[in-house]
Amino acid sequence: MKRIAIFASGSGSNAEKIADYFAGSTDVSIELIVSNNPKAGVIDRARRLHIPVLLFDRPTFYQTDRITHLLQQQGIDLIVLAGFMWLMPAGLVQAFPDRIVNIHPALLPKFGGKGMYGHFVHEAVVAAQETESGITIHFVNEHYDEGAPIFQAHCPVTPTDTPDDVARKVQSLEHDHYPRVVAEVLATLPPRHP
Repeated sequence: MKRIAIFASGSGSNAEKIADYFAGSTDVSIELIVSNNPKAGVIDRARRLHIPVLLFDRPTFYQTDRITHLLQQQGIDLIVLAGFMWLMPAGLVQAFPDRIVNIHPALLPKFGGKGMYGHFVHEAVVAAQETESGITIHFVNEHYDEGAPIFQAHCPVTPTDTPDDVARKVQSLEHDHYPRVVAEVLATLPPRHP
């Protein structure tokens, strides 16, 4: 059994799509939803899906190894970031090498880095008069949006598109591709021994 922990700070639509994708699987289990935001919509989704939730604050995340140790104790094979806004601490990245994936709502390396998330990305894409946008699924390292890319999907951006239009197109790509790519990454991982 491969075990996933999903980190999310927001509404959790990608987290739910991933949970739905693996529902009924005998090979993959969503063990935990991890969040830094006690008001995040993902918490309600997790409760509805009967997935345990772990909430933490900034000092716990950055000044202790508690989260890393808990994930190791749970035998987590893959950490999936689904709208999680904080930078991963170096100790956590080192404990899970090539076992943390993220989805970014643009075609990296464009429109990445600190502060480039959610609507800020789509506004920047429109302001730059880009003709396409999309998603980048990548491994996570100690820097925002700089880990090795795994997969990209593209969508057109027309001159009349607003940031909301781009957001809808990009979210559709996220929902279509992220669960499948997570499954592909899981399939390549050797088992972990807690």
